[in-house]
Amino acid sequence: MRTSIATVSLSGSLTEKLTAASRAGFDGVEIFENDLLASPLTPEEIRARCADLGLTIDLYQPMRDIEAVPHAEFARNLRRARHKFELMNRLGADTVLVCSSVSPLAVDDDALAAAQLGQLADLAQDFGIRVAYEALAWGRHVSTYDHAWHIVETAGHPALGACLDSFHILSRDSDPKALEGIAYIPGEKIFFLQLADAPLLAMDVLQWSRHYRCFPGQGGFDVAALVRSVLHTGYDGPLSLEVFNDVFRQAEAGPTAVDARRSLLVLQETVGIAAPPACVAPTGITFAELVTPDAEHLSGVLGALGFARTARHRSKPVDLWQQGEARLLVNTGTAVRRDGTGLAAIGLESPDPTAAAHRAEALLAPVLPRRRALEDAQLDAVLAPDGTELFFCATDRPGHPNWRADFEDIAKAPAPGRTARIDHLALTQPWHHFDEATLFHRSVLGLHAQESVDVADPYGLMRSRAVTNADGSVRIALTVGAAPTDDTVHAQHIALATDDVVTAARRFVEAGGRLLPIPANYYDDLAARHEFTDGELETYRELGILYDRDAHGEFRHCYTPTIGRVFFELVQRDGGYRGYGAQNAPVRLAAQHTARRLTGG
Repeated sequence: MRTSIATVSLSGSLTEKLTAASRAGFDGVEIFENDLLASPLTPEEIRARCADLGLTIDLYQPMRDIEAVPHAEFARNLRRARHKFELMNRLGADTVLVCSSVSPLAVDDDALAAAQLGQLADLAQDFGIRVAYEALAWGRHVSTYDHAWHIVETAGHPALGACLDSFHILSRDSDPKALEGIAYIPGEKIFFLQLADAPLLAMDVLQWSRHYRCFPGQGGFDVAALVRSVLHTGYDGPLSLEVFNDVFRQAEAGPTAVDARRSLLVLQETVGIAAPPACVAPTGITFAELVTPDAEHLSGVLGALGFARTARHRSKPVDLWQQGEARLLVNTGTAVRRDGTGLAAIGLESPDPTAAAHRAEALLAPVLPRRRALEDAQLDAVLAPDGTELFFCATDRPGHPNWRADFEDIAKAPAPGRTARIDHLALTQPWHHFDEATLFHRSVLGLHAQESVDVADPYGLMRSRAVTNADGSVRIALTVGAAPTDDTVHAQHIALATDDVVTAARRFVEAGGRLLPIPANYYDDLAARHEFTDGELETYRELGILYDRDAHGEFRHCYTPTIGRVFFELVQRDGGYRGYGAQNAPVRLAAQHTARRLTGG
């Protein structure tokens, strides 16, 4: 099905927006009037530019405050419309969006609205243009799609139809029954379909619309149900995105357009009108790769955590550190991070790495070219929105390249001890990629997204959202700060699972490691909220262990200080605990800020 995007959904000049839409694979665009007015190009030049880029101009928008107004005002509106229709002919656009009126001059008179929209359609028809009438959720008298359709049906003009907008419909009523009326609109009278998702917020609908829309699959609306309802009418126009979002207005247009296009590919798969390669969810975390300019310090921390350096890459300065099923690659090559140690890559165990890579490529994930020696394993890899490299692995599985074969053993793996495996990874997202990252991990990797959580930081507010596979063997927490200027304390981290966090913490300290100090006030509050066995709370206080519980079990965890942009967490889950200790995150963040001030980091 054809796809389109409104230029208002992207940042930059009109030329930049058109280029980004074309490169992302869109078939057409909606030209937002303000973008045209601000462009130095003539309508004819814009038309030619779109043709060169392979884009159709599917809609010109918006025309506001047209209908149900006094005669003299309507005469002025027709004069304004004639000018716009002449411009649209120069532009090569054949459909115009007319929003339901918010003018204080408008009256609550459906018959008058239908008559005046009919006259507008008469004029439009003379120019070969169709009028798509849309109910704004905050319209003065017309605010629902069924009301707008009643007026269109009453007018009975061939050049007048309906525009359905998922935000305006679902923000007023997300009950599936609210969509039942769409079935009574003939498909040929739905002139346009605009799509946007949004987080579920309790706020003024106009502000909600202007600042918080997002692409389908990134919010809380059931956009797929609405699209199914529209397709059942026989609608055969484009699926078009119209998203007003403060972040998108500041982010680079190219990546935003790719994110937008991916959202429509996934939406089409969901409603059954497209079939990209099937999703192949990962079954475990094979390894996490750290890039470091400070190998000596990092090696000391890993050794204290119980890891041993067991193998070395045959052709690269990369060492394998291992403990139990937890594997860390330490890369000391020339392309080290300027801001210190960081998490650069993740190996994901996959039942079919090739199929997983085909799925990722079909959903526009950048495929990484591998600079490898001839004897190196031919691993498929893609780039996540935050720049993390994702490798699809099939360790020790016949018929698949084995990453482990690239390494020469230099020591025996340590006996099973404190750490069993990687419990989860936390990846800090660029401030404008949070929603994109959620959609990417859901759609490309097949992970389930949990609810977004806001976490108080001493200098702002962080958002966090975990994505997991079905059995929890892959857990990734996506986090983002409140602004582009958030400092490096908002780091990535690697959580290591242990059956006994107290013993693991003690052994780490005895081996020369340091744990993040936690304020005494935290433990005083903990004593008030929970009951502990004799000496238990004192042990937690001594070691800096934090505690949480949910309906399923208990969680005990502690942290190392930050090394560059990464730190480690020791975690003990008991009884099926499902969370990540979010209640303790403000205390941890404050402690990390304090540690940074004391060390001058």
